Amino acid sequence: MKPFSKPIYVTRPLLPDRKAIHRKLDEILDAQWLTNRGPQHKLFEKEITRYLKVPYVSLVNNGTSALQLACRVLRLTGEVITTPFTFPATPHALYWNNIKPVFCDIEEASWNIDPSKIEALITPATSAILPVHVFGNPCDTKAIQKIADKYRLKVVYDAAHCFGVKVGEKGIGNFGDASAFSFHATKVFNTLEGGAITCKDPAIKERIDLAKNFGFQGENTIVAPGINAKMDEFQAAFGLVCLKILAREIKKRKKLTAIYQQRLSKIEGIDFATNNNRTVEHNYYNFVIRVDEGEFGKSRDQLYEELKKYNIFTRKYFYPLCSQFQCYRDSSSVFPINLPVAGRVSKEVLSLPLYGGLAESCVSKICDIVEALRKSNNQL
Repeated sequence: MKPFSKPIYVTRPLLPDRKAIHRKLDEILDAQWLTNRGPQHKLFEKEITRYLKVPYVSLVNNGTSALQLACRVLRLTGEVITTPFTFPATPHALYWNNIKPVFCDIEEASWNIDPSKIEALITPATSAILPVHVFGNPCDTKAIQKIADKYRLKVVYDAAHCFGVKVGEKGIGNFGDASAFSFHATKVFNTLEGGAITCKDPAIKERIDLAKNFGFQGENTIVAPGINAKMDEFQAAFGLVCLKILAREIKKRKKLTAIYQQRLSKIEGIDFATNNNRTVEHNYYNFVIRVDEGEFGKSRDQLYEELKKYNIFTRKYFYPLCSQFQCYRDSSSVFPINLPVAGRVSKEVLSLPLYGGLAESCVSKICDIVEALRKSNNQL
């Protein structure tokens, strides 16, 4: 089978029509207002609040800032229980707030934090739980909240992958005390860089707005030490234009995902994450497979390298585990014996190309190649 003539990357950013961007740029330049809660920012925050179906939204410059600010304004201290199977930004946001991440193992099926393992990790120093909706697949929010209520802990969700995801009619940003979203260029929805924090408490919203703008209340009064994490006017304008084409993007991704699932589910040794909650409305952020070396005949790493020969560039999300980073090795929670599921999953998952501009024929060919690679291995 011939390789693709041009590289097929794991993702491509959602890009709006250039004319629409040019019109927005004209609006910004005509207003001569580039940052500090200008007209684009105000409109975008309103539209995002409506789209996410949440009480309050605060826009920020990126998803990492969203996590850091959420932890700060909720006054988290000591230890926070989180997952090792995530992007480094999750534990790093804790570290930058002088909080110790305590790593909890994940579920075999969903790859999200395992609620049944959380209670054993709670100590007098624990102030919160920081779960991640991995690959846009919602956590078991009911079980997590039950534990948080029992021990009077805060819950901050890393919802970086989850923009627009709903559980029933409820937007994903309604769970816990706050949720942090990323609008990075690699996400389903982007503002180039950018992010947001959602919450239900107006007092939390006010504290976030103060903290992201140096602690200013009005023109001259500083009420608390803050940072500069504001979203600028161009980011907001870009988001407004992208929001108009997001439904079409998600529809395309859903169709491509169905092809992947239909084709790859027939191949021994290939599996996917599962979620038994049938009320979830997904955003199809990415498509991740799990490779069983014994059944497939090749390891995840071998498949990763073989696909490169066909001009297919995948990603090993998430590998290595965050618990394996040097900066977090001073905790017993990082020991592999305590994270057996996460350890296995991180060595077996592979994110395949998925974005709205990817042709259905390309997805079919990728599936053909994966199947051929398994067969070729069996003939050796």
